[in-house]
Order: sequence, then structure tokens, then C-alpha cells
Amino acid sequence: MMRLWSLDPTVLDRAALVAGWREGLLAQKVLRGATTGYRRHPQLDRFRGEAAAALIAGWLLPLADEADRRGYRFARNLVDAEPAPPGTLTVTRGQLDLETAHLRAKVRVRAPHWLPRLDSVGPHPLFRVVDGPVEPWERASPEE
Repeated sequence: MMRLWSLDPTVLDRAALVAGWREGLLAQKVLRGATTGYRRHPQLDRFRGEAAAALIAGWLLPLADEADRRGYRFARNLVDAEPAPPGTLTVTRGQLDLETAHLRAKVRVRAPHWLPRLDSVGPHPLFRVVDGPVEPWERASPEE
């Protein structure tokens, strides 16, 4: 399942950061029509439209920035558009809470030492937080 986190990349553990980069690059291909898979994936709904390339670039580059800070090398040349500015999209508080719980459950199993980083979680720079429930495109249940 594709997961394009709404969470700040600084709180993603290694596995989530690397998987997010890979899935974001796949999303970029899907949004520009370069692949037939995942075309109807609900997580892509918020990136569709006239500015799709800029939106996904605005999502990918902060992951690359965080990778740089950690000493990883993500191939920025694979991002094929100028990024949308920070705060371009909205995300609901309910969505952030669901994603935080989802990440916390994964980290508890694979990297428990990372859990303290999830005590204070903000949004990915592309998003600004608004009040509201879980986003309509979300398919994960709150228990996951």
C-alpha cells in the first residue's frame, strides 16, 4: 500500500523515510501518466490537478532534505518539476492524528528507540493543518 505521509519528514524513521521516497517517485510517475499501476490510488487524490507535478515535487524534496541531514543520498535529479511552496495544501488534524498513530504502531515494532520522536508531530512542510476529521481519501482504519 502506498503511503504518502502528511507528517513532517523529520519524524519518519529510516524505513518510513526510504519507503516514502520510493513511493513518492512512483506517485510522480503515476501523476504524469507514465505508468498504468496505482492510477486510482486514493492517496494521490490530493496531488491531482493542474499543479500535480509541482505538488508531488513539493512533497518529495523535503524528504530529500531530511535524507541529507541523516547522511543518506536520495537522487534529487529524479524529481522532475519545480516544487510547490510550503503550505500549499491542507491536511486535517484528524488525518495527522491517524497517521501519527499508524507510524507509532509501525515504529513500536521495527524501531522502538525512535518512539520519542513521535511525541510532538507536525505536518510535512507542503501542508498546513486545518481542523477536521480523517481525510475522505484515507483508507486506513484508525486501529491500524
